Amino acid sequence: MAAPRLDVLKALGDNTRYAIYLEIARSAVPLSTTAVADALDLHPNTVRPHLERMREVGLLQVETERRGEVGRPQHRYSLAPDAPSLGFEPPAMPLMARMLLGVAAASGAGREEAVEIGRQFGRAAAAAVEAAGVVAELDDPEDRTAVCIAALVDELAAVGFDPAVADDGDGVVVAFTRCPFADLAEANPGLVCNLHRGIVEGFVTAVGGAGVARFGTLLDRAPCQVALTPR
Repeated sequence: MAAPRLDVLKALGDNTRYAIYLEIARSAVPLSTTAVADALDLHPNTVRPHLERMREVGLLQVETERRGEVGRPQHRYSLAPDAPSLGFEPPAMPLMARMLLGVAAASGAGREEAVEIGRQFGRAAAAAVEAAGVVAELDDPEDRTAVCIAALVDELAAVGFDPAVADDGDGVVVAFTRCPFADLAEANPGLVCNLHRGIVEGFVTAVGGAGVARFGTLLDRAPCQVALTPR
């Protein structure tokens, strides 16, 4: 379960705690208290309560490494699955993403395959939120559409797209003011942008109340936005 936003903000409001969090977020492997302390030139006794506080609010997860019967077990910390990376994903993840994109391109995967894979992830994301149940109980089409769009905006914001919503007269346009996959999308917009398109289509279809009228990829004249209409 994701950490409550207020608890997260309070936990990261301390400068030392924030520095510790970034150190762990940047690391490709879980870090021990000593490793964090050495990296930041702090005493382990200073670091330890900060780590525990972030673990309590759900920002970090800890694994215990036992080294035989002698000595205290070693605790190693990494980001919890639902914790924000703040743009500092482990170095191996962008590398893996680039390699997988290369494999997909080399195997002949195209726009339709990317869209369908994205739809699968979009439907899964929709199943994890309450919006679909809310939409099903509403009679007013406008209310249904509003709930669907709000849920989509929240989902896009959580991923890092920093969405902005505007009404274009025919429907609602959600613009992506930031792309967390920008480097990959510029390298292969046909695959990456259509993965994103599929995610949006799968999500709104599963939630109900809205449909995708058009999706602007980097190859289009109006890129990085999706136009939604009531359904």
